Amino acid sequence: MPAEEETGAPSDRVVGSIVDMAGVSRAKVLPLSRLSAFAESGAGASPSWNVFCVDDHLAFTPSFSVTGDLRLRIDRDDVRNLGNGTYWAPANLVEQDGTPSAACTRGTLDRVTRQLAAAGTDALVGSEIEFTVFDAVHQENWAAYGLTVVLAQETFLRDILAAASTADLAVEQVHAEYGPNQFEVSLAPADPVKAADEAVLARAIVSRVARTHGLRASFSPMPVLGGSGNGAHLHVSFSRGGVPILSGGDGQCGLTSSGAAAVAGILGALPDFMPVLAGSALSHLRLHPGRWSGVFRCWGLENREAAVRLCANTSGNPHGANIEVKPIDPSANPYLSSAAVLGAAYAGMRDALPLGAEVRGNPAFLSDAERHELDVTVLPVEPAAMLDRLRSSRLANEVFGPLILEALLAVKGYEYTEYRDKPVDDVVQRFRYAWTS
Repeated sequence: MPAEEETGAPSDRVVGSIVDMAGVSRAKVLPLSRLSAFAESGAGASPSWNVFCVDDHLAFTPSFSVTGDLRLRIDRDDVRNLGNGTYWAPANLVEQDGTPSAACTRGTLDRVTRQLAAAGTDALVGSEIEFTVFDAVHQENWAAYGLTVVLAQETFLRDILAAASTADLAVEQVHAEYGPNQFEVSLAPADPVKAADEAVLARAIVSRVARTHGLRASFSPMPVLGGSGNGAHLHVSFSRGGVPILSGGDGQCGLTSSGAAAVAGILGALPDFMPVLAGSALSHLRLHPGRWSGVFRCWGLENREAAVRLCANTSGNPHGANIEVKPIDPSANPYLSSAAVLGAAYAGMRDALPLGAEVRGNPAFLSDAERHELDVTVLPVEPAAMLDRLRSSRLANEVFGPLILEALLAVKGYEYTEYRDKPVDDVVQRFRYAWTS
């Protein structure tokens, strides 16, 4: 933001936000006239922000307690205009002396991205933002991907696109999704940190526009019991020296050896990272066959039931070949979910991991013998198993570091213990808007 724009009206304000381990955005607001202070000194935040749970319980640990202080610091260049005197920017967590905090999830993704780049690999990430609108009309006339739906809600969708344009957010498409009153906004691919920032921004824009229409947008993994659920799929592409590695090779489906190893790394690490990718007390309700949620740990060309779908390099794909990682849902911290995927890809390339055979067709229809031959397994959704995998994962410790891992285990451990045995419908209703900005 140029210095001459910092003054604004006396009521103009800038919001700086982070995303915590529960996937909830938390923020501080300063008058726009204090933008320089927000960028240089930051706004105070207790270290306990790192162990807030989805219900605002504090899962204190030895490293995160009532003592100490951190700062939320933004960058002027990251400030976006949301309209009506509100500006927003993603914040980094820093120590009081200005050094980066090891608990900063945005900084973690930046570190993993730089690690990939130092190894000669560049990544681009595109986000899909699925949400369900409540208090909406025309539910009885809903048609998945329907023309009638998008025309009936054209002013709502128009205002989302207008707000995105004001905020300089590149939206590639919007459509009605499979579930009643469910929509998806697809964002243009970008540098991984910017892509995660824009996923947070997009959800804020959708939430804000919905309120102006008397609606409420839910980013819950399961906003309606028995529904299709909301996903937060990531599309990821890789290149080395400007040359794509997910196409143009002599491997399966045109993968290069590096591209195949990256896919193998992601597939191998998915069970370790499930508390990060789909770790809420509601996420297991979405992770079922037939919901395109990627519950089967396998990969396939344009296979929407596989955990990793390879999107082909064709004239219909202007961004070239990429992989879609499907198990991720909106309860995930987008910085950590991206760091997990990219860190796993990096490990796969570093270790030259072999990639198993492509799964063609619906993996739910494979026989036991075929699943064994193709090494197709179902991703873990049982809390104890997921926490054990995360706790014992050498790769998770490498990607996140011990401090973030400590916070993640505390937060997820509390949430699973507190809510997984409560009446499911009560939990669905309680957290319908927990991830709404």
